[in-house]
Amino acid sequence: MKIQVVESVLKANDAVAAENRRRLTAAGVLAINVMGAPGSGKTLLLERTIPHLAPERCAVLVGDLQTTRDAERLGAVTPLVTQINTGTGCHLTAPQVTAGLDSLALDRVKYLFIENVGNMVCPAGFDLGEQRRVVLLSVTEGDDKVAKYPTLFQVADAILLTKVDLLGVLDGYRRERVYEDISRINSRAAVFEVAARTGQGMEPWLAWLRAQRSP
Repeated sequence: MKIQVVESVLKANDAVAAENRRRLTAAGVLAINVMGAPGSGKTLLLERTIPHLAPERCAVLVGDLQTTRDAERLGAVTPLVTQINTGTGCHLTAPQVTAGLDSLALDRVKYLFIENVGNMVCPAGFDLGEQRRVVLLSVTEGDDKVAKYPTLFQVADAILLTKVDLLGVLDGYRRERVYEDISRINSRAAVFEVAARTGQGMEPWLAWLRAQRSP
């Protein structure tokens, strides 16, 4: 019975996600599900990304258990920000995203970033209706996380190694180990090395985002 319950929950979520995707596509919106551990740099990346992408046409749905702190930060770079507090939920769901979409004038939106709850497991299993999935992995998390949490990286269209400006102060970090694990787990994903704080590596990431809107 437990398996049947889980399956029914996932099927219900997927049905709503399919409707979200239809709605977004019809409105000409590219939705990107941004996932990663707490502290991987999701909010800072968006703070540095949005000003380069016609910020008045970028929207963000911010998922957190509590507070509006990340939404307040992102409100400084775009007026189209909606906070989704999940309470005890470790990931966003498609119905929550539907409610978020209802708060936005989608005809004004070109890019929709869905900043998922910081977690390296649960978000990977729930389709939200996005067209692209992006996973952040901070170098400060270590070089073993791709192998330890493969389900998150398997679903990624792009993987960003963040905070690379700190590589010089990390002892024992093996960049080649990360790339070996990515090539084994998800060879189709685009991989970028960025340091949002300094701007290092941002241009290739921005170029990839723009290319996702190309026919």
